Amino acid sequence: MAPEQEAARGWEWRIRVSDVSSKVLAPKEGPICKLLLGVKALIVGLFLKLSNFLKKAWELASSDPRKAVHGMKVGLALTAVSLFYYIRPLYDGVGGNAMWAVMTVVVVFEGIVGATLYKCLNRMLATFLAGALGVGVHLLAKQSGEKFEHLIMGVALFIFASGATFSRFIPSVKSRFEYGATTFVLTFSLVSISDFRVDKLFDLAQQRLSTIIVGTLICILISMFICPIWAGQELYTTITNNMDKLANSLDGCVAEYFSGNEEGTRKGSEKTLLGYKCVLSSKASEESMANFARWEPAHGRFHFRHPWQQYVKVGAEMRSCAYCIEALNGCINSENKAPDRLKKRLSNICLEVSSNSSGVIKELGIVVTTMKKSSSIDFLVKQMKSAVQDLQTDIKSLPSLIIPQPLPETGNPQDKKTEANSTEVPSVMEMIPLLTLTSLLIEIASRIERIVSAVEELADIAQFQPVTDEKTTELKPDYKIAKDQNKEDETLQRV
Repeated sequence: MAPEQEAARGWEWRIRVSDVSSKVLAPKEGPICKLLLGVKALIVGLFLKLSNFLKKAWELASSDPRKAVHGMKVGLALTAVSLFYYIRPLYDGVGGNAMWAVMTVVVVFEGIVGATLYKCLNRMLATFLAGALGVGVHLLAKQSGEKFEHLIMGVALFIFASGATFSRFIPSVKSRFEYGATTFVLTFSLVSISDFRVDKLFDLAQQRLSTIIVGTLICILISMFICPIWAGQELYTTITNNMDKLANSLDGCVAEYFSGNEEGTRKGSEKTLLGYKCVLSSKASEESMANFARWEPAHGRFHFRHPWQQYVKVGAEMRSCAYCIEALNGCINSENKAPDRLKKRLSNICLEVSSNSSGVIKELGIVVTTMKKSSSIDFLVKQMKSAVQDLQTDIKSLPSLIIPQPLPETGNPQDKKTEANSTEVPSVMEMIPLLTLTSLLIEIASRIERIVSAVEELADIAQFQPVTDEKTTELKPDYKIAKDQNKEDETLQRV
C-alpha cells in the first residue's frame, strides 16, 4: 500500500540492490513529518487569508476612494502633531504634554467635516470649562482648610459629574453636546483627583489645553481643505437619490403587477423594484448628517444656517410613502390573484396614477437638486389628483362591470350555457389584491402631497430661486397662454 500511496502523490524514491533490481523506498510518516505538513498547511492558509483580505481591501478602496483618502488624512494629521516631539523649540514650549495633541487627533478626526468640527469644538469647550471649574474648586477647597478640603472636592465632583451625565439624556443636549458632556466629566474628574498644588495644576491645565487646541486645529484644517466630505452635501445627495429610487419603485411595482412577467424578468429589475428600501433604512443617517451639518461653515451652495432639519422632514414624509410602496410590492407576491379581465379593466388608470405620482416625485427631485422652484409642480399635482378621481370612479362602477346583465331567454341550450358563463362573479378573495392595490395607490397619492408641502416649505425657508419652466407648456399642448401687455391678467385660450 505504501508504494501506491507514494505514486499517487506524484513522487517516489527507488534504490538499487545487488540483483540489479530496484525497490521503492517508502518514507516513514513520523511525528516530525506530520508537524512539517501541519506547518506547511498553516502557512498556506495564512497566505490565502492574507491575499483575500488584501483583495477585499483593494475592492473597498476602489469602490469608495474617500475611505482611503481619510486614512491618509489621519496619517498626515498625526505626522504634523508629531513635530512637537521632533522639533525642540516646540517641545520646550509644551513639554511632555504634546501626547495630548496626538490623543486628540486619534479621538476627534472623523471622515466628515461636520463630525470633526462637532468633536473638536466640543472637546475644546469641555476641556476649558472643566479645567476652569476644577482649578476653581481646588482654590475653594484649599481656602477651606484640610478639614473640609476633601469634602468639598467630593461634593463638587458628585454634583458636576451627575449633572453632566444627566444632561446627555436631554434631546437638545444629546444631539449637539453629548461628546462634550463626556469629555467634561473625564477632564473634571482628572483635575479633581490630582494631588498637584494649585500653581502647578494651573500650569498643567494650561499646557494640556494648548496642546488640545493645536491638535483640534490641525484636524479642522486638514479635514476642511484636503478632499473635504461635507455632511450637508451628503444629506442633500441622499435625499435627491432617494426621491429617484422612490419614483422608480412606484412605477416598477405597478407595472410588474399588471404585466404578469415571469420570475426571471422580475429578478432582472429587482434592484429598481426594491429601491424604496433605501428610503426606509436612511432615517439614522439623515438625522446624524443633519446634526453634523449644523456645525459646518458655508460651503458650495449652502449658507451657514441652511435649514438642514427641513431635509429630515422631507425624508420622513418620503419614508411614509415608502411604507405604502412596500405594501404595494406585497400585492405582487400575493397568492390570491385577481381575474385578468378585472386587471385589464383597471390597468390603464392604475398605470396612469402611478405615472403621474412618480412624475411629481421626480419633479420634486429636480427642485431639490437645482435648488430652484418649479413652475409645473402645481399642474403635475392637479394631474395626479385627476387620475386618482378617475380611479375612484372606476372602482365605484366596478360591481356593474363584473356582474353583467343576463341574456334574454331564447330556448336555445347554447345560449343558456353562454349566459351561465357570462354571469360568473369573481370571489371576494380574488378581488381583494386588486382592491388593495387601488386603495394603496390612492393613499400614496395623498402622501405624495405631503412630500410636496415639505419640499415647498424647504424652498421657502432656503429661499430657492424661482425658475420659468417650459415643461408647463409641454404638458398642456391643448392650451396656450396669451399675455396682454396692456393688462395684468392672463387669459387661457384654446389652440
